[in-house]
Amino acid sequence: MNGFVRNLAGAIEVHREGPWPFVTYRAYRLRDRKFIWRARQHRKGLVHLPGQKDTTFWHRPAYNWFMGLSFAIGAALFMIGAVLALVTTSLPGTQIGTVFFSGSIPFTLAGFLQHFQAANTPEFSELADVAPAPEKLRLIGWQPTNSGWWCTLTQFVGTVAFNFNTFDAIDAPSGQVIQDLIIWVPGMIGSILFLVSGYLAYIETGHAYWSFRPRQLDWWITFINLIGCITFMASSLLAYVPAGEEPGWILPASNINLLIGAACFFAGAILLMFEARKDWEKEAYEVGPAAMSDD
Repeated sequence: MNGFVRNLAGAIEVHREGPWPFVTYRAYRLRDRKFIWRARQHRKGLVHLPGQKDTTFWHRPAYNWFMGLSFAIGAALFMIGAVLALVTTSLPGTQIGTVFFSGSIPFTLAGFLQHFQAANTPEFSELADVAPAPEKLRLIGWQPTNSGWWCTLTQFVGTVAFNFNTFDAIDAPSGQVIQDLIIWVPGMIGSILFLVSGYLAYIETGHAYWSFRPRQLDWWITFINLIGCITFMASSLLAYVPAGEEPGWILPASNINLLIGAACFFAGAILLMFEARKDWEKEAYEVGPAAMSDD
């Protein structure tokens, strides 16, 4: 990267991709050099223009690493809770419920950190020598054309819904209607928001409504998490408490799907920690004849 320019003034945008209405990939060419901009890497502060400085703490590798760790702890506790629900009959439901609620806390912390990062990441500029910090810190922000912003917002709100879901389940009421109202409904809302968030993250990394990019670490992160979101949705659907008796296989099936989903989230979180430590700069720049390609 030595000898490259500090910004992209004079560069030609040779290619862009993204599922409408989002743009998640841009390629610029300047003389014999090429710079690749990806929305996810920009949002997480993984890649910068050569010479560009970013002093914001939410773009530090340690910030991204801790976020992954927090997701991993939450997912691990959900896995433990699901296993206990499947294999134990003597353990009180309040204790199992406490494990689930304990897991929801680091999930929400990580969700907040992730959205705080997205809300305070400035729009990409070809002319910026310095990545500007916002004039004031934003807790929510407003970036309607940014798929990453929608992704992190829906996930964060989903984690809050699971806080209510798991807390109310610690000492569940006996009535069917009230159980569905204070436990199942928040869980269903959380699952829907997780599914929306998971798909938005997936299209952000794949730059299309559907993609298969097995050589990309970030694609695996979002694909595995999307599978987890789907199984969480299945678990929530099966967790509905009917007015009458339900088949005996329903509850175990719900917990099995919950376990699979939590395992997917755990794997995705571990990969997030690897992503935070990886040197992405090398993949963002091409020098020489190969850089002259328009794709």
